[in-house]
Amino acid sequence: MIYELRDTSKAVHLFEGWQETLIYSCLQKVMGKIFVTDLECPKSAMAFVGCFAFYAGEVNKELVINKPEGFIIMVPQNKAWEACIEECFTTAKKAVRYAIKKDTKFDKERLRDMVAKLPDGYELKEIDEKIYDMCLPDPVTRDFVSSFGSKEKYLEMGRGMVILKSGRIAAGASSYTRYKEGIEIEVDTVEEERRKGLATIVCAALILRCLDEGLYPSWDAQNMNSVHLAEKLGYEFDHEYTAYEVSGEERTH
Repeated sequence: MIYELRDTSKAVHLFEGWQETLIYSCLQKVMGKIFVTDLECPKSAMAFVGCFAFYAGEVNKELVINKPEGFIIMVPQNKAWEACIEECFTTAKKAVRYAIKKDTKFDKERLRDMVAKLPDGYELKEIDEKIYDMCLPDPVTRDFVSSFGSKEKYLEMGRGMVILKSGRIAAGASSYTRYKEGIEIEVDTVEEERRKGLATIVCAALILRCLDEGLYPSWDAQNMNSVHLAEKLGYEFDHEYTAYEVSGEERTH
């Protein structure tokens, strides 16, 4: 039986040393949840937010099998958790992701120069109530706001910027998740607007907005293109790690 852990302080030690802001979001009870099999003295835990599930502590097959519904990206703490995920979900797609250092000292002037390169015919805007609604219908832009669960929660805690062209979203960078000290950045560009430098511009704008508020704009990369964009903005690569993509239709074995 798995349970949602209300007193998340009981699971902090299981995730110790894991520099992942999505885990911070769950432990800090800002958003997301911690699941365990023992509410009093948990030895294993799953931190779940957005579509990410992080597994820590002693390997526990029950936590893996009883994954949240829908598409999930499972992130194991170590090789033992990897083996458990592979056993439970034999067709899960094993992937490499790229962690980015969390202590970046940004060059604000350089970021402002990037923002100033916004092409004619494009408009830079914060994600407000109206633009929130514009993000939802398109899969490319939905994740800018979807993890927050409601417009009210996003407008309270989320931070985001978009570039508009002819009144439509061409590119955006937003808080996939929020933790007390900052946000985790989600960035994307619609197909027909790619390779125009818009992602660089909108990310620079969001980073500057975060810095003005004393928030840290954390970055985690799905692929090397994302790593290169991060480095262009001033971030430094840290290390590779393993993740498993599990479809919503996946069945356990």
